[in-house]
Amino acid sequence: MKQDFYEILGISKGATAAEIKKAYRKKAIEFHPDKNPGNKEAEEKFKLAAEAYEVLSDPDKKARYDQYGHAAFEGGQGFGGGGHHMNMDDIFSQFGDIFGGAFGGGGFSGFGGGGGQRRMKGSNLRIRVKLTLEEIANGVEKKVKVRRKVKAQGVEYKTCPTCHGTGQITKVVNSILGRMQTSAVCSSCGGSGQIIGNRPAGADAQGMEVAEETVSIKIPAGVADGMQLKVGGKGNEAPGNGIPGDLIVAIEELEHETLKREGENLHYDLYISMPDAVLGTSKEIDAVSGKVRIKLEAGIQSGKILRLRGKGVPSLNGYGSGDLLVHVNVWTPKTLNKEQKAFFDKYKDDEHFNPKPEKSDKSFFEKVKDMFS
Repeated sequence: MKQDFYEILGISKGATAAEIKKAYRKKAIEFHPDKNPGNKEAEEKFKLAAEAYEVLSDPDKKARYDQYGHAAFEGGQGFGGGGHHMNMDDIFSQFGDIFGGAFGGGGFSGFGGGGGQRRMKGSNLRIRVKLTLEEIANGVEKKVKVRRKVKAQGVEYKTCPTCHGTGQITKVVNSILGRMQTSAVCSSCGGSGQIIGNRPAGADAQGMEVAEETVSIKIPAGVADGMQLKVGGKGNEAPGNGIPGDLIVAIEELEHETLKREGENLHYDLYISMPDAVLGTSKEIDAVSGKVRIKLEAGIQSGKILRLRGKGVPSLNGYGSGDLLVHVNVWTPKTLNKEQKAFFDKYKDDEHFNPKPEKSDKSFFEKVKDMFS
């Protein structure tokens, strides 16, 4: 079971953005690879702290995590961030500024086998995928066409002559405190340690070109409108020995014709005639699994709510499914012919037609309370 993000950083759920950042910096410095060379346990804790900070420092991701927990970032590719897929290059490229001058003013060593070299990461791409309620309830695999930057065929890179492949420029200056060494990202190669050697026709200044690719996205059952799915490595590629960005997929839920969603529960308005309400009947209604036939007992009252357990939307974290709530509405005709009107006039004062609510017949407010309990 995955450890709670708040527990990893040692903070409470109500921590402010500043407190979250401070807690992460403390953990990152404590378990930094430069302070713990060769210590796999410290490296793992360093990655976990970065993963927790990636989610809790982003208001949208934090809100989803607070509501759904780790389930909001699972389902094949993982949502938003998280998913424990971060490597050291990701961490230093995304959060390097948070360490300040704690480790030589921005220069890092001992990660990715690069001796301080920073691997550039390509930019993320964002798309929106529209899903029907049935697709959300059952899970679906979508194939989408994505135009992304890739390295042009035949492109060649060579070692940067300015930094000699290290990605950094190191300077030693004399001060009243003695000789001090500072490191900065190489301006010639942007920290990648490589520059373009041979650029094919049609490639841009970094040796990249745009290509169309079909990407398969596995969407788990139970996602909700506004959630984001991350497909790792399917964003824009980076030049040289860089790593590709990610494809961020925003979920858009299409409105269903007859079913209304409320979290994991579904609502259906069923309208029946007065004769059906008096005599009882059976009706076929919509459900995400197909048509379902339900039985209505004789004398059913308007406002009655029938609960079909397990016929709602599956829980994203795998804890069963919600319910389908059928709201019974008895339709009162607005116009009557002479014969129909005479019938109701005849029984207007009949005791069988007088309202006689029983204790088991809940009021409107009690029904609303039950729906949200």
